[in-house]
Amino acid sequence: MGIKVIYEKCNLCRKCIEKCVFGAIEIKENKIEINEKCNLCGLCIKTCPQNALIKEVEKKKEINLDEYKGIWFFVETRDSQVASVSYEMLSAAKKLKEKLNEEICGVCFGKNIKDKLTPLIKKGAEKIYFIDDDIFCNFREEIYANALSYLIKKYKPNIVITAATMIGRSFIPAVSVKVKTGLTADCTDVDIDEKTGLLIQTRPTFGGNLMAKIICEKHRPQMATIRPKIFEEADDEENSKGEIIEEKINFEIGDKIEICGREKLENVVDLQEAEIIVSGGRGLKEGKNFNIIKELADLLNAAVGASRAAVDSGWIGYPHQVGQTGKTVKPKIYIACGISGAIQHLAGMQTSDYIIAINKDPDAPIFKVANLGVVGDLFEVIPILIKKLKETRR
Repeated sequence: MGIKVIYEKCNLCRKCIEKCVFGAIEIKENKIEINEKCNLCGLCIKTCPQNALIKEVEKKKEINLDEYKGIWFFVETRDSQVASVSYEMLSAAKKLKEKLNEEICGVCFGKNIKDKLTPLIKKGAEKIYFIDDDIFCNFREEIYANALSYLIKKYKPNIVITAATMIGRSFIPAVSVKVKTGLTADCTDVDIDEKTGLLIQTRPTFGGNLMAKIICEKHRPQMATIRPKIFEEADDEENSKGEIIEEKINFEIGDKIEICGREKLENVVDLQEAEIIVSGGRGLKEGKNFNIIKELADLLNAAVGASRAAVDSGWIGYPHQVGQTGKTVKPKIYIACGISGAIQHLAGMQTSDYIIAINKDPDAPIFKVANLGVVGDLFEVIPILIKKLKETRR
């Protein structure tokens, strides 16, 4: 796509040059030329009195959808180990295979990772493509995006899914641009339409008040990121067989970032990896009262969560938000303090192994999903819990 000059009409009036704020139009050898500074704003076209400038529309090349086969999931690694969220993505891929019946393939980048990929085969992956190189020791968006888009163009998968983690969210959008397809981010479910065979990608919209179902009809692959903890980790399968295939990067992969060093943060609990979460809601009344939530969490070695109401009120940062528009969690114990239990919040934590709710309203919806409910004022209940926990540690 670009701006084309119809020289037969142009009389070199220079009005387009005067109007262009980007300095993208110049006269060379007595002719108007559009240079690389042009951002296709179209202002010059509207300005030209001779109609000598037109916008050329690039003809879209139609792809053969039948060439694209296979369900791919990205295998995320941390410190040269397969991350647990990768087994969740395999589980999602297995769900899709039940209706689509296409090959399940994993894709992994790292260093000395081949031996770590065998469990994925045991759990149902039919092929794992991996690239083993020092360049993947540190995560860098551009390198990952170039490598995955290269493999997609080579093998043409029908579907590509990855976890909506920090890594997945950062590089997958660049992949979708490179392979010229769509991407649905932060899905809470994926399924296959039995009539069309298309990937149905479900995600919250309008602040979590509606659930949108999105499809990608004319482009491939169909791509989505899926929230962690939505799917259970895949189980082992009897007599499961598969291939682990090493790929080589045979093009200039390119990277503009130099890693100067790494620093590991200590005593940081990841909300989605935490075994215990203590969450506060509107019942805390004001932000400073999150101190008792944090104190209880510290005693339990737990992560601190929050409802959307608490985050919207500015009492705590968005990274702590649990719910449809926040994080989906599945800890062993979830303690909800002063949280009424709106459906949007329940969507993010109701699959927790054991739920404890503290609320002074006996009719609060949170009690419908709680394994243990405490009807009482959190400002009375939590201090008693804190006191008891401190006594046990003496």
